[in-house]
Amino acid sequence: MIKNRLARWVFGSTFVLTMLVPAIALAQEAEAAASADWQVAVGKAMAAGLAMGFSALGAGYAQAKIGSAGAGTLAERPEVAIWIITLQALPEIIVLLGFVSAIMING
Repeated sequence: MIKNRLARWVFGSTFVLTMLVPAIALAQEAEAAASADWQVAVGKAMAAGLAMGFSALGAGYAQAKIGSAGAGTLAERPEVAIWIITLQALPEIIVLLGFVSAIMING
């Protein structure tokens, strides 16, 4: 899959940070509410972080595939540029849905 050692390290650290940073940030906010059980707060924070992280990774993967196919299509048929731009923007909805679900989980 990923052959270069540096690329694996960069991808792995980005993946870990994408998962951990939102969970830690939301868990620190959950500490302020003393009435909630800490295990429930940590679970909510991890779920919200995973929802946001996986939706962002999925959208990035989709945009990479659409972008490479769109570049090839534009080389052959420049009149379909507006369709390629539209298709490139559609995966951003996935990120927005992940963000909304993270807010709903944490709220």
